[in-house]
Amino acid sequence: MANERFSRFTRLPVDWDTSNDEYEYAPLRLPRDVSRVSASLRLAISAEFHGWELTRLRLYPDGSRRVLLRRRKTGQPVPHPTVR
Repeated sequence: MANERFSRFTRLPVDWDTSNDEYEYAPLRLPRDVSRVSASLRLAISAEFHGWELTRLRLYPDGSRRVLLRRRKTGQPVPHPTVR
């Protein structure tokens, strides 16, 4: 059951294509208690310091958001973005 819940949050919507070999992708789920301003600020920090750009955003009726970030692949290890 725990694996089903985890996979539900990491699974991407069907129309979100991540098959491009030039980019790496990072899906995020933002809970409904994260305000729009806070989410925007956190994503902007990830973009500024780690090279991520916003590719897709989906807002759900319960107020949660699914976000897909991407960046060009590099040989340097850079941490994946987190929003808490």
